[in-house]
Amino acid sequence: MSANLASPDLVEAEVNYLLHTGQRPSNYAYPPPPGVPQRTGIPDPRRVQIANARTLPEPPSLDVHGFERRSRPTAVTDFSDEEQIRTIYYREAEDILREATGAEKIVIFDHTLRSSAPSRPDATREPVRSVHNDQTFVSGPRRVRDHLPADEAAARLDQRFAIINLWRPIGNAAESWPLAVLDGRTLEAADLVPADLIYRDKVGETYAIVHRASHRWFYFPRLQTDEFVLLKIYDSKPDGIVRLTAHTAFEDPTSRPDAPARQSIELRSLVFYGAGPG
Repeated sequence: MSANLASPDLVEAEVNYLLHTGQRPSNYAYPPPPGVPQRTGIPDPRRVQIANARTLPEPPSLDVHGFERRSRPTAVTDFSDEEQIRTIYYREAEDILREATGAEKIVIFDHTLRSSAPSRPDATREPVRSVHNDQTFVSGPRRVRDHLPADEAAARLDQRFAIINLWRPIGNAAESWPLAVLDGRTLEAADLVPADLIYRDKVGETYAIVHRASHRWFYFPRLQTDEFVLLKIYDSKPDGIVRLTAHTAFEDPTSRPDAPARQSIELRSLVFYGAGPG
């Protein structure tokens, strides 16, 4: 990895918060029925300062800030190959997450490919350009029940578990539309607005985020393909740590006009700390 030493300590950019009207936002994970909007909720664009996390004297960490950067190359040669992702990349991610957290068990439950290119394969989504967190204090435990047998889920829910995303650029460094991450210590309960995420077979729940002047934003300029960011999406531990954070893609004003489109993969996992049943 070669960090770009010319990157500024701070950039100013626009991020899209939610203007909370008291109505519950929603977002379809597939093309909605005719006449139904893909997404509801009124955006609240705000200019914010986003600090270069590479320059911090102490690197951010999952439990203190809600995110951290690590480095490890991948053996995947083609991220359009679903088989490589599920065999090679999932195995690599399990090792990374176990090393980062000390967890006893890792369950990877899905992944998403993204690209900021104007045209992209059907299975590849565009970057999310609104401030959000993928799970809520309601949907986090539900994920355990969704992905484990009932007896094991009941036992695991009595112990600490977390949901952690692993976000990595692929193909080229993330210069266009990089990832901004909120310092979880500056996020307050009043900032969190539950939103419906509508699938064909169920309705999930995420958090949209309301603006607060004290929010502190960070990013890792020109994140390389051998680097990745771990994001704390949910943690069942009630105190002493950051339990979740928020993130969004943003248009970096220092990005070169001819910079390649951002391509990335985000992988979502359940992380269990205690011993399993039996």
